[in-house]
Amino acid sequence: MNLLYLHGFRSSPQSTKARLMAAHFAKTEHRFICPQLPASPAVAIELARELIEDRGDATKDWAVIGSSLGGYYATFLAEAYGCRAALLNPAVMPADDLASYVGELTSYHSGEPFEWRADYLYELTALQINQITRPERYFLLAATGDEVLDWRQMRDHYPGAHQHIMEGSDHAITEFPDYIEQVATFCTLGQA
Repeated sequence: MNLLYLHGFRSSPQSTKARLMAAHFAKTEHRFICPQLPASPAVAIELARELIEDRGDATKDWAVIGSSLGGYYATFLAEAYGCRAALLNPAVMPADDLASYVGELTSYHSGEPFEWRADYLYELTALQINQITRPERYFLLAATGDEVLDWRQMRDHYPGAHQHIMEGSDHAITEFPDYIEQVATFCTLGQA
């Protein structure tokens, strides 16, 4: 099984959740991939598509794990390829959420500058999935204490999906080590 992890806005493969998932899958026969995503949503999706299409059957051989903005991308990919997706406090309406960030920013882990452009908001809108199909392919891990995104939007956007709503916590999901096994099991065995 190939697992593609998509990090969030301004994040990187150095995020805590990405590193924990990489360490978990390093002890298994599964292949874990976590690329640094470019700022452009269209280019980020193109990179993810190339990774998926380069190896195996997307429906059977891949699962996608996405955090925050990466969860939005993972939803798009799950619908495009019919693969499973585990979503960690996923963005549901990121074009709205990220409109105020247009301009020069820095990445959290490297401090490298990048530009978040207004046309990226249109690229996000083009990736919008208004209603998921086959909710059994999705696992949602959402925190009611998320200070960045509204967990109720997440819950309502993935009706019928496997859902674990955590009381409290935060956007980073500080308790994520307690949920690694659940996420990994859903992605690799199809159960949560």
